[in-house]
Amino acid sequence: MQPLQEDLASASGTLTPCSCRNNILPVISPLTTKELPEGYVEQVKHVHDSSGYSPRGYEYDWSKEEAKKNLLRYHKTAVSARMLYELAKKPFNPKRYYSIERIFRNEMAEPKFLVSILAGTVSVDVFAKNGLICNQRLTLGDLIGVQHEFFSQLGMSKLRFKPAYNPYTEPSMEILGNIFYHGGFGKWVEVGNSGMFRPEMLLPMGLPVDVRIVAWGLSLKRWILVSSRQTLYVA
Repeated sequence: MQPLQEDLASASGTLTPCSCRNNILPVISPLTTKELPEGYVEQVKHVHDSSGYSPRGYEYDWSKEEAKKNLLRYHKTAVSARMLYELAKKPFNPKRYYSIERIFRNEMAEPKFLVSILAGTVSVDVFAKNGLICNQRLTLGDLIGVQHEFFSQLGMSKLRFKPAYNPYTEPSMEILGNIFYHGGFGKWVEVGNSGMFRPEMLLPMGLPVDVRIVAWGLSLKRWILVSSRQTLYVA
């Protein structure tokens, strides 16, 4: 299992709702990463400390020492950002990426979650199914269209979209599906999250200014359990 290098994994930085200290699982050995691409690090620091690529930036003191700490992968954007960083090293060509990734969260277990024990800590054990599309001039309409096609292949003919907040995407949307009417929940339920990566995340990597990236993800285990009309309960 490879530890997460936080600053390479996500441009969301060191102080975000997606990296709450109460939810992350730190790696004890090695405690920190040894190598960082210094040019990229300075670009990320500039985004967080000052204006970056927006009028105000994030306006807080980004800490390199904090970013060097190794964590078990908390969310799938860690892998997405790493792939995009590699993509930016070459002349740009449109790409589509899909993956199934294991992530680890120190959260309260609910009936719909599978759990594992890591060093005496109850950890929600999630396999996330993710996708992203990179091309010039993509729009929110493209993202919505992709979601309808993607989830229709999973048996969802109707979707709703709800505005959401992610520190690394804007706009962001929760995806609600109607298949759960037949799975025992009796209401619209969130089946995924989605958004368009912010320029503050993409431009420090060196991607062209007109490149837009739409991304989405969902919990694979939760989808399998509910779509098969089963519910797993844990003590």
